[in-house]
Amino acid sequence: MATVTVDNSRAGFDAAVFESFLATRKEPQWMTDFRRGAFEIYQSLLQTELDPEEFKRLDLRAFNASRFRPSAAAAPSQDISALLSDKTEFGGNIVHVDGHVTASRLSPELAASGVLFGDLKSLLESHRELLEPWFMKKAVQVQADRFAAWHAAFWTGGTLLYVPRNVEVSLPLHSLIAHRQDGIAEFSHTLIVLEDGARATLLEETTSVTADSAGLHVGCVELIVGRNACLRYVQLQNWNQKTWHLAHQAGSVEANGSLQWTVVGLGSRVAHIHQDINLDGRGSTAEVNGVTFASDRQKISYYTQQHHRQQGTRSDLLYREVLRDDSRVIWRGMIKVDKAAQQTDGYQRSDALMLNETARCDAIPGLEIEADDVRCTHGATTGQVDREQIFYCMSRGMTRREAMHMIVEGFFQTVYDRIPIEVVRETLSRTVQAKLGFETIST
Repeated sequence: MATVTVDNSRAGFDAAVFESFLATRKEPQWMTDFRRGAFEIYQSLLQTELDPEEFKRLDLRAFNASRFRPSAAAAPSQDISALLSDKTEFGGNIVHVDGHVTASRLSPELAASGVLFGDLKSLLESHRELLEPWFMKKAVQVQADRFAAWHAAFWTGGTLLYVPRNVEVSLPLHSLIAHRQDGIAEFSHTLIVLEDGARATLLEETTSVTADSAGLHVGCVELIVGRNACLRYVQLQNWNQKTWHLAHQAGSVEANGSLQWTVVGLGSRVAHIHQDINLDGRGSTAEVNGVTFASDRQKISYYTQQHHRQQGTRSDLLYREVLRDDSRVIWRGMIKVDKAAQQTDGYQRSDALMLNETARCDAIPGLEIEADDVRCTHGATTGQVDREQIFYCMSRGMTRREAMHMIVEGFFQTVYDRIPIEVVRETLSRTVQAKLGFETIST
C-alpha cells in the first residue's frame, strides 16, 4: 500500500516558531501546558506517515506551511462581505479576522437564560470548570492526526456556544471567520455544547476579504449534543482560491439526541475535511448534508465516518458535488457499526455531476459492520451532464447557460429540501448561480 508523506522541511512550524507564538499569548498556565503537550504530539506525528486511506488521493506535495504565520494583532473587520450576514435575524453574532475576535454579541434574553456565546478563549478562561472537560477531549482528540495536534498547539480565535439543560435558542446564531492579510495562518476552533434537552442553530461561514491574499486555515469543529437535545449546524466554506483549508471536525450525539450537520464547500485552493459523526447514545440520530461546487483547478476532499456505537441509532448522509473546469473532488465515506449497535439504520450517498470532461470525482463508500441486526446501505454516482437535457432546454428557448443553471439547481434541490433554514437554501441557490456566471451575489 502506498504511503503518503508531507515534506517535513516545509512544515515550517518548528520549536522556535512555537515559542515565538507562545510569547504573543496572554493565557493561564493550564492553557499553555495544554499547548505544549499538543506541540510534542505534533512533532512526533510529523515523523509518521499520513493514513493512506485518507490522503492517498490528495496531493500535498505543493503544500508549504512555512509561507504562513499566525497574526500577532487583530485586523480591521469593516468591509467584509459574507453570504449569510444581514440576511436574517440572529440571536447573536461573532466575527473573527485573521485569528482574532473583532466583534461579539449575544441577546440579553439568551444571556439571562444561561447561554454562553462568544470568544472561545475568554469563555474557557472564565468558565474553565464547565467548559474545559469538553475542549478537544470528547469529539476531536489531540492525537487523532498531525493536523489535529497542529491545531491544538496553535489554535487562535474560536467560537463557543454553550446551551444549558432544556433551554431553546429559537433564533439562529451566526459566526464569521475571515482572512484579510496575505500569508496568514489561522487556527480557529468551534466548540458547541448542548446540554440535555437543549436546542440551538449555529450558522458559520468562512471568507477571504480579497481574492489574491494567500492563507492557511487549520480548523477544528466539535459538536456535543446531549440527551434529547437538537443541534442544527451549518458550515459554509467560501475561502478564496489561494487558501489551504485543512479541518478536523467531529460530532458526538447522546441518547435520543439529534444532529443536523450541513457542510458547504465552495472556495479554497485545496481543502481536506475529516468529518466524524459519533452516535454515542441509544436512539441518537444524525443527518449530514453536503453541497460542493468546485471550479477552475480547485481540489476538495472529504473523509467522512458515521460511527454507530449504541443500539437503535440512525445516520443519513447525502453529499452532492458539481464540478467544472479542471477541478477535482474526493469523497471517502465509511459507516462503522459496533457490536453493541444492534438495530442500526445507516445510509450514505455521494452523487457528482461534472459539467465538462476535464473535471474528476473519486467517490469511495464503505461499510464496517460488527453487529448482525442492522440496515446499512451506501452508494455513489458520477456522471457528465446529459446533453439531451441541455438540448431539450435550449429547444424551449433557453440559452445554454440558463439550461445548465436549471440542471445544476435541480441536481442540488434534493439536498436543499433537507435543509429547514430558508436563508441557507436561498444563499446556496444564489451562490450556485454566481459560480455558473449567471449572476453576481449581492451581499
